Amino acid sequence: MQFIGIDVSKERLHSAWLRDPQQGLMKSKASDNSPEGQALLLAWAQRVSGAAPGELCFVLEATGVYHEAVALFLHQAGCQVAVTNPLHIKRFAESHGIRTKNDHHDGRVLALYGQERRPHAWQPPPEHVRDLRALLRRLEALEEDLQREANRLEKAQIEGAPARVIASLQNMQATLSQEIARLRQEIDDHIEAHPDLKAQRAHLETIPGVGPKLSAWFLALFRLKDFRDAKQAAAFLGLVPVEYQSGTSVLKRPRLAKNGDGRWRARLFLPALTAARYNADIRALYQRLITAGKPKMSAAGAAMRKLVQIAFGVFKHQQPYRPQSA
Repeated sequence: MQFIGIDVSKERLHSAWLRDPQQGLMKSKASDNSPEGQALLLAWAQRVSGAAPGELCFVLEATGVYHEAVALFLHQAGCQVAVTNPLHIKRFAESHGIRTKNDHHDGRVLALYGQERRPHAWQPPPEHVRDLRALLRRLEALEEDLQREANRLEKAQIEGAPARVIASLQNMQATLSQEIARLRQEIDDHIEAHPDLKAQRAHLETIPGVGPKLSAWFLALFRLKDFRDAKQAAAFLGLVPVEYQSGTSVLKRPRLAKNGDGRWRARLFLPALTAARYNADIRALYQRLITAGKPKMSAAGAAMRKLVQIAFGVFKHQQPYRPQSA
């Protein structure tokens, strides 16, 4: 297997082929992050390595949305693709004493990581799952825009803005509200049109605290990410407690890791508080922590983590939720 690391940015792909694993010799290539540049990159990798697409392993970092197109192109071309956590790559470089960070060196580090760690091959999610994620992202963006317009309207009314300004803000709110309602219906129709999503959503909504909106987000999360278990899912969302202790003099209060996408914790906060009242398992956990003297925010974090773990279990076993607490 030939390993090629690709440092992905919005406009460029900086690649490094590990020519000699023993001596760490590399050969580099830069191309545009475009369909033409991706095809050029694959042709270059085959030419310099003399390997067929099935013998090439491209290692990339998960960089927002910019890596997705090239990863999908290479996978469809028959190559093996590994999409890694940027934090893992950073720690790997530190363990090898690599301090330099630039586009050229990042591709080299990714190739070395692939050779040494042999990461799992990435599999693209089905198209209808990718479409669901795109619809949810668009809906969330519009909801944020609507909140901003509401804040602007409140400020304008307090300042005594002209009627034309007030009317403009109100018209924008009405337009956004109409589009939000349309998108919500489109998301529901999309899920209804695909039996796998429909059945999985129905199971998730048997969990007290999980409604139509959160169940759709859970669907996108669990179908897009191949988590080994519930603990890994919670860790991905930054919901695991982190301790900081050394001897008897250094002892800090445990806190949530808060790695990953912070918007996920925002989506989970209110549903977790609802679950702390109406979900038997989460209520028992929440009350036990409060009784033990834990701060309410710590108990809320534990409730969020428990909610994710329950949702993952329901999704994995494809069965309705069954409370475990007596």
